[in-house]
Amino acid sequence: MEERKFVQFKKEEFSVKEYVKNSLGKGRISSVKIEYTPVGEKIIVATNKPGLVIGRRGERIKELTSVLKKRFKLENPHIEIKEIVKPEFDAQLIADEIALALERLGSLKFKIVAYRMLQRIMDAGALGVEIRLSGKLPSERAKSWRFASGYLKKIGDTAKIVDIAQALGKTIGGIVGVKVSILSPEKKIHDQISIDKNIKEKINRELEEEKEPDEKKKTRKNQRLMKRRKNKNGYFKK
Repeated sequence: MEERKFVQFKKEEFSVKEYVKNSLGKGRISSVKIEYTPVGEKIIVATNKPGLVIGRRGERIKELTSVLKKRFKLENPHIEIKEIVKPEFDAQLIADEIALALERLGSLKFKIVAYRMLQRIMDAGALGVEIRLSGKLPSERAKSWRFASGYLKKIGDTAKIVDIAQALGKTIGGIVGVKVSILSPEKKIHDQISIDKNIKEKINRELEEEKEPDEKKKTRKNQRLMKRRKNKNGYFKK
């Protein structure tokens, strides 16, 4: 019985998240988290366009709050907006944007959409990007296309730092699946080596110390040569 209650609870939570995403608009919402507090339910919405999500004087938030109370029977829902400063490093926003671009421009221009987005993410400073498009692109048979650039972790514990997201684009030819993986520069990689000024100075000191014995040998050799005298024929004489 406890397991059924838990499954039902998670289903209701998932339906709330999906409703919030669909109601606020595709391509604007990155993630929706629900935190349960003694006061009520705290719904955190991550977006890069907080003005469009909130609306004039918070009209959209008020409407959404009333719907969550009536339809999903939440006691005291409180919606909090979390602004995403760098949307280029958010995989879900990028995946939704690619899906919307395919729906608007058509599946024939999928390469232009993918390469433009790839260049935009790398110009923003990302360490690595991978975009996978699967569907009827552009032929009648389904095919998978991969667009990648930079450095990206795929296995091991360090692969968890890669932001991965999926989206669906409804085109005339059929549904196109979009999968995006982004490794932002803010993430720490354990096997990454960074050389700062202190390390460079230390290496230069060590190289200078290694060169000192060779220079001493050269000076000694020059001193010996200077002690010798030349005769009239140009030969050295001790």
